[in-house]
Amino acid sequence: MIRVLLVDDEAVVRAGVRAILGTDPDIEVVAEAGDGHEAVDLARRHRPDVVLLDIRMPRLDGLAALPELRRTVPGVAVAVLTTFDEDEFVVRALGDGANGFLLKAADPRELIIGVRAVAEGAAYLSPRIAQRLVAELRGDRLSRPDAARSRVSALTAREREVLALLGEGLPNQAIARRLTLSEGTVKAHVSAILQTLEVGNRTQAAILAHEAGLTR
Repeated sequence: MIRVLLVDDEAVVRAGVRAILGTDPDIEVVAEAGDGHEAVDLARRHRPDVVLLDIRMPRLDGLAALPELRRTVPGVAVAVLTTFDEDEFVVRALGDGANGFLLKAADPRELIIGVRAVAEGAAYLSPRIAQRLVAELRGDRLSRPDAARSRVSALTAREREVLALLGEGLPNQAIARRLTLSEGTVKAHVSAILQTLEVGNRTQAAILAHEAGLTR
């Protein structure tokens, strides 16, 4: 069962998201919060698998709450759920450790797919956001591939294989099956990759994998 903490200041939105998630028998909303402070308290108390976090909220907004969630409940996956898809929000959320970025206006099925993905340890971006990032990587940031390849060259051959699959959005279990490794070994490789590349989470590592040309 995937246990979810739903954080949004609008009760109507929370009710709608809860109803959508309720269509999946493997997902349970264990608590709801209306602001960032309450979200941190409830995450500490309930230890959910996933926090669905709105950006614009009173008292403490989602972007401000994200680092605090990472500090107090380091094992939780955080997916930002918002109507705002401006680049500054995406970059800041990913930089502060978000595992996913979902849009409220997206297809309801995308919400379930995203929650399942981040719960399994994968990174997930709304296709609309991912498309824009890919276009940016191919266009305005053509100078970055060389820098990315240089950073990736510090990894071992096996770590590069793991990074390539991580860049495809695969969770540890799927990577283990693909490379015929134990899941514990994959977790150790991922930790080493994050440390060597000096990135804070799997999403940032996946972006580097794309920039370095490791993904298909």
